[in-house]
Formats: sequence, C-alpha cells, structure tokens
Amino acid sequence: MAEETVDDGKMPLLEHLIELRQRLVRAFGAIIILFFICYYFSADIYAFLVAPLADILIEMGGNRRLIFTGLHEAFFTYIKVAFFAAAFVGFPFLSMQLWQFIAPGLYKHEKQAFLPFLIATPILFFLGGALVYYFIFPLAWKFFLSFESIGGAGNLPIQLEAKVDQYLSLVMRLIFAFGLCFELPVVMTLLGRVGIVNSKGMAEKRKYAIVCAFVAAAILTPPDVISQIGLALPTIALYEISIICVRMVEKKRAEAEDEADEDTDSAEEST
Repeated sequence: MAEETVDDGKMPLLEHLIELRQRLVRAFGAIIILFFICYYFSADIYAFLVAPLADILIEMGGNRRLIFTGLHEAFFTYIKVAFFAAAFVGFPFLSMQLWQFIAPGLYKHEKQAFLPFLIATPILFFLGGALVYYFIFPLAWKFFLSFESIGGAGNLPIQLEAKVDQYLSLVMRLIFAFGLCFELPVVMTLLGRVGIVNSKGMAEKRKYAIVCAFVAAAILTPPDVISQIGLALPTIALYEISIICVRMVEKKRAEAEDEADEDTDSAEEST
C-alpha cells in the first residue's frame, strides 16, 4: 500500500511565514471591509439587537427609550456594533483562511477528518447566538423589568432607563458566551481524536462537568437565574453530545486499527 503524502510537499520556513502573512492580511482586510459595510448599517443592526427589549417595553406600554450620558457614547456604541457584526459575519471567512493555511500540511485522510469540524464550528456558533437572541433575551429582559414599580404615596417610581453602550455590552457578552459554549462538541471531539480525552473518562467525570457548566454560566452571564440556567443546561446537553461524538471517533479508530492489523497479517501470510 502506497504511503499518503502531503499534497503540497514540504515548504521552507520562510514560505510558511509569507503564506501566514498573506492569510493574516486577507483576514484583516476582510474585517476592515466588513466593518465599513456594517457601520453603514450600524443603526439597523443595533435596532435588531435591541428588538427583544423593545418588544417587551411596547407590551408594557408607555413612552420608553434608551439613553446615553456621554457626548461620544452613541458614536462609539455604533463603532462597537460595526466591529461586532463584522467579526460575527466574517467568522466563516476567517475560518476558511485558517483552513487554507494548515490544509497543505495535512494528509488526505487528515483533511477529510478535520473538514467537518471546520464546517460545524461557525454553524454551532450561530446556533448559540440564535438561542440566546430568540429565547434567553426575552426571558431575561422580562425578569429584569419585573423589578420596576409604579410608585405610590410617598414612594418614587422605579423605571428602567437603559444606556445604549451598557445594553450592547451585555448583548455581545451573552452572544459570544453562548456561541463559544456551543463549540464544546467540536473541541471535545478533536481532543478525543488526538487521544487526550476518552468517552469513558468523560462519562465518569460527568458530575464535575455539570458543576463546571454552572460555574462557567455564573461567570459569563449576568447575575440572574434565567440566563445562568439558560447557558448551563445547553452546555450540559452539549457535553452529553460530546461523549457520543468521542465514542464514535473511538469506534472508527478501533475499526481502522483492526483493518490495519488484518492487512499486516495478510502481508505476513503472503510472504
């Protein structure tokens, strides 16, 4: 059986550095172009991000608004919105540049093994962002707004006057937290492929994983029960999915080793 070779052969270190520089320049250029495009639509993007809160405030009635207290606050908020949207939209392109840089150094079977992970990474990240936007945001905002009061005799009303930059920071933090946690199956499966973790050990340490999921949720989310549970429960479910994925990887590895042993035995018998 002929040995597999790296597609593009060996490259000198200098060529690797030149290739890396070209990929970084392309990635940086793409982010800059996307930034200016997103800045043009930054008001619309911010309106999309604030829609879950706006819908709830409309249901509650009254003339509600977002405020900013610094002259530069709204401007820099739109700058952040543009960078956030550019990084979010440009993530698949950045992943492709990374793949095109490392792909020439991989064997054919390694490319076939890693390509599904490259495809799954942005999909899972977007799924995490969609979950927090369409499910967690409405629940969390209703929880926070429940502390408002209309006031009464001798009491002043308590009403939300959210700042634009603080709202954006909270939204970005939650979206990236959920997006990164949804990458757990990809990370654990890759670790399983290289033999760092195994399905049996992951199953035995399940109770520690559950504790770590709630600790991570407490750190990455605001101090409210809804968003913490909303992040911890999917993370636990993703951990269970990771165990299944690692188990499948181990099964394929065992089958490949059995085939290799059979080929070796056949070769020895023929000689």
